[in-house]
Parts: sequence; structure tokens; C-alpha cells
Amino acid sequence: MDPVSVLSEPLKKTLGPATAKVLGEQLGLHTVGDLLHHYPRRYEERGQLTHLSDLPLDEEVTVVAQVADARVHTFNGGRGQRLEVTITDGSGRLQLVFFGRGVHKPHKELLPGSRAMFAGKVSVFNHRLQLAHPSYAKLGTAADGPDGSEASDASAIESWAGALIPIYPACKGMESWKVAKAVDAVLPRARDAVDPLPDVLREGRGFPSLPEALLKIHRPHTKDDVEDARARLKWDEAFVLQVALARRRHADAQLPAVARRPVAGGLLDAFDAKLPFTLTDGQRKVTGEIFDDLATEHPMHRLLQGEVGSGKTLVALRAMLAVVDAGGQAAMLAPTEVLAQQHHRSVVEMMGELAEGGMLGGAEQGTKVVLLTGSMGAAARRAALLDLVTGEAGIVIGTHALIEDKVKFHDLGLVVVDEQHRFGVEQRDALRSKGKQPPHLLVMTATPIPRTVAMTVFGDLETSVLDQLPAGRSPIASHVVPARDKPHFLERAWERIREEVDKGHQAYVVCPRIGDDEDATAQKKKAAEGPRGDDAEKRPPLAVLDVADQLSRGPLAGLRIEVLHGRMAPDDKDDVMRRFSAGEVDVLVATTVIEVGVNVPNATAMVIMDADRFGVSQLHQLRGRVGRGSAPGLCLLVSEMPEASPARARLGAVAATLDGFELSRIDLEQRREGDVLGQAQSGARSSLRVLAVIDDEEIIEAARQEAVAVVEGDPELERLPELRTALDALLDQEREQYLDKG
Repeated sequence: MDPVSVLSEPLKKTLGPATAKVLGEQLGLHTVGDLLHHYPRRYEERGQLTHLSDLPLDEEVTVVAQVADARVHTFNGGRGQRLEVTITDGSGRLQLVFFGRGVHKPHKELLPGSRAMFAGKVSVFNHRLQLAHPSYAKLGTAADGPDGSEASDASAIESWAGALIPIYPACKGMESWKVAKAVDAVLPRARDAVDPLPDVLREGRGFPSLPEALLKIHRPHTKDDVEDARARLKWDEAFVLQVALARRRHADAQLPAVARRPVAGGLLDAFDAKLPFTLTDGQRKVTGEIFDDLATEHPMHRLLQGEVGSGKTLVALRAMLAVVDAGGQAAMLAPTEVLAQQHHRSVVEMMGELAEGGMLGGAEQGTKVVLLTGSMGAAARRAALLDLVTGEAGIVIGTHALIEDKVKFHDLGLVVVDEQHRFGVEQRDALRSKGKQPPHLLVMTATPIPRTVAMTVFGDLETSVLDQLPAGRSPIASHVVPARDKPHFLERAWERIREEVDKGHQAYVVCPRIGDDEDATAQKKKAAEGPRGDDAEKRPPLAVLDVADQLSRGPLAGLRIEVLHGRMAPDDKDDVMRRFSAGEVDVLVATTVIEVGVNVPNATAMVIMDADRFGVSQLHQLRGRVGRGSAPGLCLLVSEMPEASPARARLGAVAATLDGFELSRIDLEQRREGDVLGQAQSGARSSLRVLAVIDDEEIIEAARQEAVAVVEGDPELERLPELRTALDALLDQEREQYLDKG
């Protein structure tokens, strides 16, 4: 069997169906190669006790500790039993609890003085940390002799741990030591791993071979083994990714495109003459970069990223107008109907009579701006499709409805993708394929991205950054409201909303959940399953429908309150947004459907309920909906989490700065690296396992340079079959296509 097929062999052949099923469903590990690339998260030294004083709440942990005390308590008149075990490591103590029939085995095995590895989710009971029903594996002690009762455990550990015990990313039903046992079974196959690094590069940098690196990272004898292996494996990840990106850039550079140069005295000049303000220096610089790309005869592939409210839509609109002047059409793809309708409204408002080309009262050099969404009526849809195929409409703004086969363009010259992370690859490619030749592509994101992430994730796109806010944008004050510790702070928050409304302004209240029957059913089902560790004390997230009802009957009674969420009919959503924009609604209680693109300058305040349930970047996006006019903005982050929790630290970071790039760095540091490549967006597991895009900038930069040199000399990698094989294995066709952000 050749090496490639050995590593692609399904795990069920080696490990058995039950183990393979858990590894596949819970950890996304399906093949021998997948498991070999599932690296330990950290290592425990034999004899070294972990710090129980640093346990994170609500997280799965693995600890090595000694049993200090074990006692069985009875309750319900002796009918129920509960085993409480106290473990210690010298830095702190932790209580383990076992109930019912589950007490007998641990009561016999977890005797005072014995040592074991324990795995479970950290929860709180009676203000103390605990692990409920943890899994455990006993460890031998130094005193155990060759014939001691613990000797078999000790020798088993020795066989898979050496001097260091690997702690693997694990899950319920597959603890770290079970993962280690599975790795043991496939580790001999590591010698068949195909080495992707060219020999010259590997030897020049002093790296071990790939089989040697895999052996060292899974079963190290020393800390130096771990460092050698990690250095080598980081390079693999960075290099293979950068080769994939360099090949995309090389292929894109070979594609033909129609050059679209602005025309003097055309639509763009007429639009600029209407603008009531001057462009910022940043907008001028970015526009210059885009116009230079549009003037070339191969497709532009550019990422436009910028702060909330930095004027990305205006920059994109001017690019679209330049393409219309040059005889082409432009399409803007928005992720939701609410956002598509918002973009259409704001573009038509900005253009005025220039958006009424061919219509009575329209400007002579104007064009039609049409909207195309899935919920449009048949007559309006037919009219929009006709305007597109005849070229009557120079600009179309829509949702994924733009991608359908029946949508034809006269001459599609530019595709603008807003918030690209909301779209799959197939959707973007389907829209691009509608041009006679590949159209130019502008990808916009309002989530600021650190340079290393842009280089790793968007490495096939040129990047433009807008980090300057237009004049007239107001500052936003942000504060954390500790609702549990200081309930009067929350009362004051609602008073502040009333004060803003009294001044003639409007406000948002954001909740994590909708709160309809479907949600209620899910919560009842969860409750029926009974408490599981931390779930026993957790309430469901606050819901839009519940909060709106409570506010209208309580602290905001008498104000005009409306709700907005994703399950409303499109016409209803549009109606609510129109009335809110027109000032006919005082308070909009919504889900994150308002996260991007919604622009109501009169909305000055936002209260985010259960703010700890949102990510840092998401909170920054939501906050950007206020302070868009001349009055200062206010954002209140409501949380019931304790002050010392990581969630509260996250909220404190958001409240402390309005710098989106700084917040994106914090966000990235707090999330798993696997999230960086958008696990949910690609439909595949991330190939980043040891590479840290925040910390490893030098490695990424060096790997990028090496990759460019390799691809320029050998675009098809004909002289590097091992690299080609590794590229196919790590970045299968679907994954490599995903890396093409167009």
C-alpha cells in the first residue's frame, strides 16, 4: 500500500467502529492522517502536579492530582448516595462528585494517597468549583514496586507518555488518555508520512523529517523534542497554506479581464459633484488602489477592510459607478435581505436622480439601481431580471438570489461581496461566472483583521485598509453593566434609554435569542434531560420576544417598541426597519440581524443583553450601529457573569477601546486558532493546529516568501511531487477553493 493511502485509511479499520465513530463525530478525525495531526495541547511532567488554583470555569479540563479525602454521603432517608472526593496538588483543592450507582467503583479505587488523571467540565456548586462525574485514569506512584498493584498502570503510562504525559484536545466520551491510546495504535504509520518540505528548505533550516517530528510531538522524551517538532510542524502548516495561496494568485494573474477605466464627465464625476462632503485621505488612497486594479486586463482580487463606519460602502459605490461609466455592470452581494434592502436604500439616497436612469426625472447620465431578493413578487422580479439582461440596470444589489441560473447580465464587470464570511465559495464563484470574462472582485469586511491573519487567510487578495473615520462621526462611550452584582446599574441603563428617547433619539436593545415556540421546545427538552454539571445553574440566553414584552410593560412602558429578528417575513422586517429609520419607532429590540450595514444616524444608544454570549468582534460590530450621527453614542454591555470571569474580562476589553484592530487581536488570542480559517464557513476542519497566526508572524512571512519562489519556478509543482501530494491531502480541492476568497 502506498504511503498516501496508508494515511488516508479510515480509523475504523485500525481502531474499531465505536472509537472511530466518537473521534469522527466529536473531534472531526476520520483517517489515520487526521489522528497523526491531532497534536497534544500540552504535556504533564511525571511527578509534577497541575495547578488546581487556575482552573477555568465552564471548560473541559484534564488534571493530575492526589486524592486527599473520599467520603460517601447518604440522602433521601438513605436511599440515595453521593461520593465526594477531594483532590489536591499543593496549589489548591478541587471536589469531585459521583451520584447513584456511579459511586461504587470510584469509592474502591480513589483511596486517599492515590494519584490519577481526572477529566471533566469545571462547574460551580455551593460557591465551590467541582467536577461532576469526571472520567479518571489511575497513575502509579514512585513507591510502587515491580509487583505492586499500580505497576500495570504505571508501565502503561510509561509506554505512551515517556517522561512527559501528553494532554490531548478531548471531548465527552473520548478523554485525553483514550485519545493517547488511539494515537499509540496509529503512530507506527507515521513513518509513511509524505514530507512536503523540499529537501533544500528542510536541511537549510535544520528541521527534522516529518515522520521524526510526528514521533517527537506525540511521544517526546524531553522538552527539546517538543520544541523541535513544533517548529517543524508550524513550518509545514504555514508553508503548505502559502503555497496554496501563491498558486491561486499565480492562476488568477493568468486570467483575462476587461479593463474598466473611469470616464471623464460620466456618472462618477456627476456623483462626486453631488457629495456634501469631501472624501477622507484614507478613502482617496484606497480608491486609487482599486481604480489602478480595475484598469488592468486581469481580474482585481482585493479585500477592503475597515473600521465600523469608515465609509467602505461609499468607496465600493464609487468603484461600481466607475465600472458603469466604462460600459459594464456592477453587482453587490449582501448576506441578508435586511442588509441588501439597507444597501439599496442608502445607494439610491446617495445617488438621487442618478439612480433613475431612463426614468422620468432621472439624470441624463444616470443608471438604474435595482434590488433582487428571494422574497420579491413575481412582477418586480421579472422587471429586475429584464433590466439586468438588457443592461438597463448598471447596478444590482441583492442576496444569494443573484446567483440563480435565470439571472443573466448584459456585461458584468465588478462583483462586490459584502461581509464575505457569510458566503460559501460556491455562491461567490457562481456570481463571478456570470461575466463574459471573469469580473473584477472587491471583498468588503467590517471586521478589522490583524496583518498576520490577512496574510494567512486572505493571502490571495491584495488588501486595502480604511482606518480613518469620516469627519462628523461621534465618539461612543461603552460601559459594562454588572446586572447580578449591581441590579441598580441595570435600572439606570433603562433610565438612560428613556433620556435618549426624550431627546428625540432612538435606541437598540440586542438579545442573543429570538424566544419563540421553537426555542421554548429546545429549552424544555434540555431541562427534561436533567442538570449536567454547569448546566444545572445556567439559564437560557435572554430572548427578543421576552425582553420586548418585559420592557413594554416595565421600565420602557409608553415608548414605541418593535422587534426585529431573522424568522420574521421579509416584508415585515423591511417594514420595521423603514419605520425605525423614519423615526416612527423609539426602541428596536433585535437579534444580531442588525450587526452589519444598518445605518440609522438618529440611533444613539444600545443595550446588549447577555453581552458575554457574543464574541469580541461581534460586540464591536453591534456597537458600530450607534454614534453614526452628530450626537454621541452610548453602548451598555449587560452581563450576569462574575467580575473575575474571562467573559467579563472580554467585555472590559471591548469597553476600554474603540480600536477594532486591537479588539480583533484580543478576539483571536482568546479563540482557538482553528477558528481563524473559518471552520464553519469552509465545511472542513482547519489545517492550523500548531501555527499561531498572532504570534508566528515571522514564520508566516518567511513561508510566504519561500512559497512565492517555489511557485514562480514551478507553478504545477512538477519537480516537487511530495509537496503536491501533501497539498492534495491537507487542502483537498474543496478546501483549496475555499482559500480563494473570490
